[in-house]
Amino acid sequence: MRNKSLIIVLTLIVSALCLYYLSFSFIARSVQSRAELYATDAQGNVNMVKQQAYLDSIWKEPVFMGMTYQEVKENELGLGLDLKGGMHVVLEVSPVEIIRSMSGNSKDPNFLKALERAQELQKNSQERFTTLFAEAYREVEPNGRLSRIFSNTANRGKISYESSNEEVIEVIEQEVEDAIGRSFNILRTRIDKFGVNQPNIQRLKGTGRIQIELPGIDNPDRVRKLLSGMANLEFWEVWSPEEFGPYFMQVGQYLDKQQQAGKLNLATTKADAGDATGNVSIVEETTEDVLAQAAAGDSDSAQIAAAKMDTAATALDSLANDPQAGVLASLFTQMPGGIGANVRDTAKINDIFSRPEVRAMFPSNMKFLWGVKPIAGDNRQEFVEFYAIKKGRDGKAPLGGDAINDARQDFDQTGRPEINMTMNPTGAKKWARLTGENVGRQVAIVLDNYVYSAPVVQGEITGGSSSISGNFTIEEAQDLANILKAGKMPAPTRIVEEAVVGPSLGQEAIQQGLISTLAGFVLVVIFMIAYYSRGGFIADLALLFNVFFILGVLAQFNAALTLPGIAGIVLTLGMAVDANVLIFERMREESLKGLSMREVINKGYEKAFSTILDANVTTFLVGFILYFFGSGPVKGFAITLMIGIVTSFFTSVFISRLFVENAFKRGGKLSFSTLISGKMFRNIKFDVMKYRKPAYAFSLGILVFGFVAMYINGGPNLGVDFRGGRSYVVEFDQAVPASDIRSALVDDFQNQGTEVKTFGASNRVKIITSWLADDESIEADEQVKSALMSGLQEYNNLTPEVLSSSKVGATMADDIQNTAMIAIVLALIGIFLYVMIRFSKWQFSLGGVVALLHDALMIIAVFSILDLFGISYEMDQVFIAAILTIIGFSINDTVVIFDRVREYMNDNPRTAIRDLVNPALISTFSRTIITSLTLFLVVVILFFFGGEVLRGFSLAMIIGVLAGTYSSLFIATPIVVDTVKDDKKAAAPAPVAQKVR
Repeated sequence: MRNKSLIIVLTLIVSALCLYYLSFSFIARSVQSRAELYATDAQGNVNMVKQQAYLDSIWKEPVFMGMTYQEVKENELGLGLDLKGGMHVVLEVSPVEIIRSMSGNSKDPNFLKALERAQELQKNSQERFTTLFAEAYREVEPNGRLSRIFSNTANRGKISYESSNEEVIEVIEQEVEDAIGRSFNILRTRIDKFGVNQPNIQRLKGTGRIQIELPGIDNPDRVRKLLSGMANLEFWEVWSPEEFGPYFMQVGQYLDKQQQAGKLNLATTKADAGDATGNVSIVEETTEDVLAQAAAGDSDSAQIAAAKMDTAATALDSLANDPQAGVLASLFTQMPGGIGANVRDTAKINDIFSRPEVRAMFPSNMKFLWGVKPIAGDNRQEFVEFYAIKKGRDGKAPLGGDAINDARQDFDQTGRPEINMTMNPTGAKKWARLTGENVGRQVAIVLDNYVYSAPVVQGEITGGSSSISGNFTIEEAQDLANILKAGKMPAPTRIVEEAVVGPSLGQEAIQQGLISTLAGFVLVVIFMIAYYSRGGFIADLALLFNVFFILGVLAQFNAALTLPGIAGIVLTLGMAVDANVLIFERMREESLKGLSMREVINKGYEKAFSTILDANVTTFLVGFILYFFGSGPVKGFAITLMIGIVTSFFTSVFISRLFVENAFKRGGKLSFSTLISGKMFRNIKFDVMKYRKPAYAFSLGILVFGFVAMYINGGPNLGVDFRGGRSYVVEFDQAVPASDIRSALVDDFQNQGTEVKTFGASNRVKIITSWLADDESIEADEQVKSALMSGLQEYNNLTPEVLSSSKVGATMADDIQNTAMIAIVLALIGIFLYVMIRFSKWQFSLGGVVALLHDALMIIAVFSILDLFGISYEMDQVFIAAILTIIGFSINDTVVIFDRVREYMNDNPRTAIRDLVNPALISTFSRTIITSLTLFLVVVILFFFGGEVLRGFSLAMIIGVLAGTYSSLFIATPIVVDTVKDDKKAAAPAPVAQKVR
């Protein structure tokens, strides 16, 4: 074996890296176990608040190799929402509202008609909305000028009356893109402040959509309001430290007295003083007089007098730095701009300042806000600034974000980053008054109740143009400019896709996934040893390395393990065997020629290499297309599949050879057969070409019957993600007939597309409705949920519980359908081109692609036939993943046969291809059956033990494996023969016959 040392070193390096990254998961689980043990009482009940307090206390503490618990959590192999519960949301930034705002809410009838027309076109198009709007406007008013509508004060300097339609559309496109970027930044900040462990937020490229995953969420309604709320940008006056310092001293004295009396509890809690949107406003307005309350309450007049007599600077310095200053002092620290606190102490401070008796000690026009960006301190600690905000007489900010026309990052005269900001005329007047009254003081720029910046005013600013300078990096200045622009233009978001998974359903999914994975692995291990003897044991070792590498690489990429990802691992177990089967079958062929074992090993790996490479490249191509066009669960499956293909190639071709050569070196001999397998597949004789026409007719008959059944059924049984709507998984205490539940819900859902079916257990159903599918608002979500609960009232004695829910808007459903079709078409085109390049004949590509199309249509047809007989499974994104996976598997099988045909053609250049096909099929028949049987057994295990979520996927895979094996033999190769113009004379291929066992 060439480069043996390199393979050993590479294996050791990859193994060490995988072990290192997987260790984070073990450490994180260990810490969580200690936290649970700490929070468990004598009765075995876990106090979640106490558990979280423990985790918060060590969040910044080293727990593994000098790394903090936070860093360990960031590097662990996480679990997807379908395994641990949580919420998945896809939001879309509404370009319609942005365009309306840019037009100054124009009432021009043609403009409004064009907007409506663009919205109609969007339902069946992948084009940008701005492109569709331009097309619609040309359609409504062919000679109209958009500059007439958009040349207003808000767009001054960008659009003039002389601007062409193309120039106007270009400006609109840029504004829409900027709005999406601003929305992304705002949402990211909101999510970061929401207190969710390991949230995931990302922009979906090529769309105006943002995908958010929130593990462990138990209040979806709060999340919906948080994500859909408009950004609230405000400018506030700021109290100086000298002004608010005495009040802090007063609170500190009060807390010290409470602590001495044993009445103060400073346990960290997850509760905050936030409103329904999750924004923290620690001290709310109170109309009570602070001094009167203080005198009548727990503080006496002497303490008040003392607080007034102390200088504010001394008071604040004592509060922040004196270790003897008391309870409050221990929570704050001095910062360059005033005071702040350790991030982990903010929950305690929120709790203190939300108490009525503490709020009463401050003036009614004083409230407190946190800075948005943590500042790194010593010993890996992070601190956040604490601001005292001065409220106006009506409690509103002196200036709102609607006053801003534009903001952009620039550089000052010394080359330092700054932000240039312009305001409309009304805002300019308010800004001049605000800055004039606060020269030498701070003005806070606040978004969603978090302070993004608090610059010091150098002088009164008139004219509406101003700059904000400070110690900004370029990125910080750009972010602040985006924040300022967020108040300029409304960019509302709407939830177009949503899924909520309860923790109990996630735990069940974990158990089902583990059972199916272990069962599949054990089955493959037993089969390989039973069939290939010691060679099978070596293949199993390579398989074990394969699973280890898959998990390790997933951990290195910070990927989350999902239920479809587990399906990908199970599938990889079946497909990884294929490479070893190819190698071992080649070795068995070569051993029949009387070669030495050393030559048998070399020839086996050498001749199988190109076939394995071709088979893996085609399957990887399918996985890449799945990843690029898929979303949510499909992406998770595709990532695992691609990683599995790469690792299985490495383990099967290189690591297994190390084991094989080492075993041969030690024992001097090596067996790849058992008494049973050594006699199997001998003297097989069949003529594929003789039965090709009956095979064509059989396939055509099944397909016609399937599509007739689909017509009778009223079309394909599409899932929610393809047709739009809402679905709920509901569990009862006892079994309830699905038909009865549907009858109870039909009226509540306005007789619009209600479907109910048993989902896994007999006491669990899945309810699907298309009612209000076109309405993606939160109000519509609540209306449908209310109708659901109203319809289930008659089953209240069975305590119905919604375990999970999902929603896909009509527009999103159209996009998912289109991307699914594109994915399938691109997979077929990519495979066609690759096979044509590798085999130098388009006939091979045609035969392969026709067979793949046959397999995909066969799955759809059989699903429709089963639906006709009452066995109903949805065709959804996971179903498309199954089809594309079968395309990868089937072309894998077909390429192996094609490779043998090509080999025989090269060895017998004067023999007609028709005479080479049967020997090629017979010589690869054992490999075809063994690989197909192994994968078939694995997907059957997945069907029975993988859970209801993957049952449709598993069934599609079962049908696909059978169809793919059949098409490789009776469709793909015969089509090659039927399309190749072969003028060679038919002759008995004697040299070929020597290779057939």
